[in-house]
Amino acid sequence: MTATAYSTVWDLDVFFKGGSASEEFGQHLQETRKHIDSFYNQVHKWQPSNSAADAQAISEYIDLFQQTAKKLRQAGAFVSCLQAQNTEDKKAKALRGSTTELSASFQTALTIFDQKLAGYGQEVWTEIIKDESLNELAFVLTERRESAAEKLSQEEESVINALAIDGYHGWGQMYDVIVGNIKIPFRENGEDKQFSVGQAANKFSSHDRTLRKEVFEKWEEAWSSQADYLSKTLNHLGGFRLNVYKLRGWEDFLKEPLDLNRMKKETLDTMWEVISKNKAPLVKYLNRKAELLGIEKLSWYDLDAPLSKTETKVSYQDGAEFILEQFSLFGEEMTAFSKKAFEDKWIEAEDRPGKAPGGFHTYFPESSQSRIFMTYSGTPSNISTLAHELGHGFHTYAMRDLHLLNRSYAMNVAETASTFAEMIVADASVKNAKAEEEKLALLEEKVQRSVALLMNIHARFLFESRFYTERKLGNVSTERLNELMVEAQKEAYGNALNEYHPSFWASKLHFYITGVPFYNFPYTFGYLFSLGIYAQALKEGKGYEEKYIALLKDTASMTVEDLAMKHLNADLTKPEFWESAVQLCIDDVEEFLSLTENK
Repeated sequence: MTATAYSTVWDLDVFFKGGSASEEFGQHLQETRKHIDSFYNQVHKWQPSNSAADAQAISEYIDLFQQTAKKLRQAGAFVSCLQAQNTEDKKAKALRGSTTELSASFQTALTIFDQKLAGYGQEVWTEIIKDESLNELAFVLTERRESAAEKLSQEEESVINALAIDGYHGWGQMYDVIVGNIKIPFRENGEDKQFSVGQAANKFSSHDRTLRKEVFEKWEEAWSSQADYLSKTLNHLGGFRLNVYKLRGWEDFLKEPLDLNRMKKETLDTMWEVISKNKAPLVKYLNRKAELLGIEKLSWYDLDAPLSKTETKVSYQDGAEFILEQFSLFGEEMTAFSKKAFEDKWIEAEDRPGKAPGGFHTYFPESSQSRIFMTYSGTPSNISTLAHELGHGFHTYAMRDLHLLNRSYAMNVAETASTFAEMIVADASVKNAKAEEEKLALLEEKVQRSVALLMNIHARFLFESRFYTERKLGNVSTERLNELMVEAQKEAYGNALNEYHPSFWASKLHFYITGVPFYNFPYTFGYLFSLGIYAQALKEGKGYEEKYIALLKDTASMTVEDLAMKHLNADLTKPEFWESAVQLCIDDVEEFLSLTENK
């Protein structure tokens, strides 16, 4: 029996018909505005009695919060999809402005609500969260309350939120505008083409070094031509953030990202220390890869180069079926979720011009559906990206029955689920490989992931830390940003490369995201944390899926240190956990070095 032919284009009409011109969506935005205004008015006039009797009122406000947040997230997810599928959709850009404004208004209302929670005395608060309607939300409500206590007054925070619409978030949107205008000119098969940044990025996986080098030079040229605009954008984003921190009395620019990721600085420092001490095997791999490619030293554009001269292309259909087959070896629920995503057109994967670069997962809470975005051109890394984003989707699916407040997991644990899914596919692929060449290619795909997470992400973290340190003293020039980027890359890659990527800071969306500062270290955390979970899954076999789902359900209602202790019996502030996780990466490197010894 032939399998269902999976579409490479997603279905957005199921949410709102007509794309960015949708009348239905216009009505949805009006309804969302009414909900936000109602929530704002009610929390604004609320006068807490500072007694445990307020539990009922708090519960009612939280119900209203849940309804409003679902509407707003539905709108935000729709606009994200519209912008990603067509970077030249001007109406979608205007809608992004509308949803950003709504988000800021809602944030103002939440600031008032949180400040009122912060006004309760500790004894009264302890009684309030014992109430049956609030007990399941004790962690997240206490977290909101404590966070509000560390901020400025309600009026001052409301002013910051209002100014952020045209200031902070406005600059964040500049990146989208600039990227939408970037085209990479290229001559292919005797024809002049204009690649989108997403299409050009896929060429770095080509087996043809001349082509990779040529695309990279055009890529650098394109980003450098916009570097002054992007430099101004990055400086304004950093400046806004630092000024807010200064007003709140926060000296450490890592305070907010650590709080958002519910983790201690001690945990972060320990993780990077262990990684830094274990870079030597990864450097050996990079040197070996250079030898295999017949060059003295790798350049940036060689990092994703395949070792085989024959370029393997896997159709979208075959890639999807391969993922489903590997997921089925782990558990039924993950397989069923992913099958539904393929069958119901939840995935946008078509390789066409005009799409945004990269990949993402987003969730439509009112419809209980996910959407996944990527550009699939048949490379092994495309299959990994697809599995990665399905992992995000499964995480959201696993939490579907929880209260919305208990579903707001942080980025570091979000990356755990996605990386775990990616690893199932990668590991099974290596084990099932029939020919040595196939095994080597798949093993290298795994090692490349370790290089990306332990070296590339480390470079991003080092760059951003140093950028913020210098930004405290004033604007950082385009030239200096290039220098900081290359310095960070040299350190993170152990000086193993011949050419680096100076304009990487300009090309990477993650530096411009306003919702999450330091959009880097959570990836590495998630990768290594998922290795710990994966080791446990291998030990326990197919029945582990139930325990895995239990862990995912807890990801938004405790700190990562408590999560690891409860589900893995591991202390994340100590090096042992990180050493054992990094060792799994080194094992792959050593197997790769052994297989290529005589090549």
